[in-house]
Amino acid sequence: MTTPAPRPTPRPATARNGRVALALVCLTAAMVGASFAAVPFYRWFCSTTGYGGTPTVARVKPDEAPGRPIEVRFDANVHPGLAWDFAPEVPSVTVALGEATTVKFRITNTTHRVTRGTAAFNVTPPLAAYYFTKLACFCFTEQVLQPGETIEAPVTFWVDRTLDGDKNVAGLAALTLSYTFFASPDEPKAAARGEGDPKTRIE
Repeated sequence: MTTPAPRPTPRPATARNGRVALALVCLTAAMVGASFAAVPFYRWFCSTTGYGGTPTVARVKPDEAPGRPIEVRFDANVHPGLAWDFAPEVPSVTVALGEATTVKFRITNTTHRVTRGTAAFNVTPPLAAYYFTKLACFCFTEQVLQPGETIEAPVTFWVDRTLDGDKNVAGLAALTLSYTFFASPDEPKAAARGEGDPKTRIE
């Protein structure tokens, strides 16, 4: 008669539960870290490829002869949580493809407090964003305005001549560069600071 092999001694449930809990903590930490890393990566990807209507960014403009004219229109918006006046000095400009151009926007803090804002931007039609390149822009950094202060904020850009080599946008007559200013994350919410109260606004 064969003697049955001894059964393995089961490990305590508390040990198993501890390992499961540790694994879940590690997984959660990894997911949180990935989510934070994804934000700058997504911004870099968009600014490099023009994905989602995000203009590309460059440090130096390549030398090339100017091409045909194209109209660039400007759209300026402010999120309700930020009491700023924001507008381009001109509604649009007509530029030659490949020609660098600088346009200024005026930003005014209409409150009696120091306020901070950051601009999001995109180009429409989105397929043209790949050919719209910025050399300098106020949207690259947070803007800090003193009470009642008005600043001129420049943006320097060009529309690449290779746009006409893309059958999806070849011959495009006009495109629009849009900005929306949002209150910086460290700004208190509008409701908490009473921006809806006329007494806090400079008229």
